[in-house]
Amino acid sequence: MRRLALLAPVVLPTLARLVFAAVLARYFWNSAATKLAGPLTPTDGAYIQIFPRLVEELGYDFDRLGSFHWLVAVLGAWAEFALPALIVLGLATRIAALGMIIFVLVQSLTDVLGHGIMLDAWFDTASDGLIADQRAMWVFLLTVPILLGAGPLSLDRVLRRMTGS
Repeated sequence: MRRLALLAPVVLPTLARLVFAAVLARYFWNSAATKLAGPLTPTDGAYIQIFPRLVEELGYDFDRLGSFHWLVAVLGAWAEFALPALIVLGLATRIAALGMIIFVLVQSLTDVLGHGIMLDAWFDTASDGLIADQRAMWVFLLTVPILLGAGPLSLDRVLRRMTGS
């Protein structure tokens, strides 16, 4: 048992990053790709996804949205590209995982409050729960690298060795 406990800090962070890469990274990259028509050009769909009620109130007149909405859409899309990539590579992993948790929380609030998706109950035995159960699993997975770092197979570790820290 003691040997297993000693393996945990080595195996768990790497395994968490691999599971994230296999299960969630492509989901977020695909989502980000729908939000940008160019590097700094949000699609109408980005505004609809991020500001659903406001866009509806404005009669889908996207020209009435301001620079704040543009900034949120662009930064949100780039966060969906960059944060998962950092986690997969194991670079600035703790900060990237924390950023992803914040992103998931904002995404969940937008889904519930903006899109009217029902917040399912935790522990309801429905494994296909779209918000509470599913997003709790995502946050748990992202908590592992926050607490344990990126693991031995990471750019964080390479950089630490190169800088001697």
